[in-house]
Amino acid sequence: MTRRNDGSFDEFMHSSSPRLLRLAWLLTGGASSAEDLVQETLERVYVAWPRIEAGGTHNYARRVLVNLHTDSHRRRWREDLTSEVPETGQPDRSDSVALADQLTTALAQLPVRERQCVVLRHHVDLSEREVADTLGISTGTVKSSTSRGLARLRSLLVTEGGRHV
Repeated sequence: MTRRNDGSFDEFMHSSSPRLLRLAWLLTGGASSAEDLVQETLERVYVAWPRIEAGGTHNYARRVLVNLHTDSHRRRWREDLTSEVPETGQPDRSDSVALADQLTTALAQLPVRERQCVVLRHHVDLSEREVADTLGISTGTVKSSTSRGLARLRSLLVTEGGRHV
């Protein structure tokens, strides 16, 4: 096998890293954990780069990232939650940061499979079939895990002023 030297991996890395980082952050709940997960994902994609079909690189990378997250949970690593503090000189984002913190805290309390299904369905906006393919589970399992995860999120999120956060 020959490695593609057309710069396509560099292009792929720069275009997909932000999306992978957002997904990883939602799955792990911490910036440093998310960065480590994306780094390892890109390493694995680079090794497999000659075997990956050009049109399926983003799906392959997303599946690698989710699988690595699952593997890390199996090893029972403790995840550290961190809150993102806005830099000075920017508009007040305290409400959105507080909302993101509440959502991240609630997501962290979900079982791994439910968290993965909720994030892939509602943040990455994948279909049930795509989530099932990514996680290697049935569509019915995606539906039930997503339903349970959303119900649990609703119960975890605080009601303020008559509206869910």
